[in-house]
Amino acid sequence: MTLLAIAHRAGNSLAGLHEANLLGVDVIECDVHAYRGRLEVRHLKTAGPLPFLWDRWELASAAAPRLGLDELLDADRRGSLFMLDLKGRTAATGRAVAELLHARADRHPILACGRHWPAVEAVGVLDYVRPVLSARNRAELAALLRRLERTERPAPYGVSVHRSLLDAATVSRLRRRVEVVMTWPIDDVGWLDRVVDRGVNGVISNEPEILAEVRRRSG
Repeated sequence: MTLLAIAHRAGNSLAGLHEANLLGVDVIECDVHAYRGRLEVRHLKTAGPLPFLWDRWELASAAAPRLGLDELLDADRRGSLFMLDLKGRTAATGRAVAELLHARADRHPILACGRHWPAVEAVGVLDYVRPVLSARNRAELAALLRRLERTERPAPYGVSVHRSLLDAATVSRLRRRVEVVMTWPIDDVGWLDRVVDRGVNGVISNEPEILAEVRRRSG
């Protein structure tokens, strides 16, 4: 069985991009935020007028340099397959990404994913972009299954579903309509064995050892 090794958040820094390329992963994921007219690549969130970026266990100065999506794509020298995880609850982010990609000379395949599907679909108008619809909770998964049952609409390339929502029957149902079923976070061998047994064929991980194991198993 072919498995995709997807390096979670590796594209959020140039150092992470370099390390993921050395590992030989299949896909490099990054988080894309539209902020003040610019597309930034970062995991940390802004805090309104407060001078810091934050996540649950991390703070950083808002004045620190931030990596732009254009800068990340320019830095890639290996034709890497990026997965752009579009953040926010507006389709405007997707439209901005589509405009940026359209203006670039290169036309490498790109995966666009996110929990706000209109943003993903806005990037998916480009013929070299493969949409991936994400689901983090049971309500989102139910909506995703309903979306895939609507055969009058083209199916996305893939889906990305949290590991807690997937059993073998659900994965089988998803794979009848999409090429790739991805899941996260898969950061130990126990979870890797479980999701592979359930039929998942895209593994999103933060851990180099797990990504290397995925590559080994897929040959």
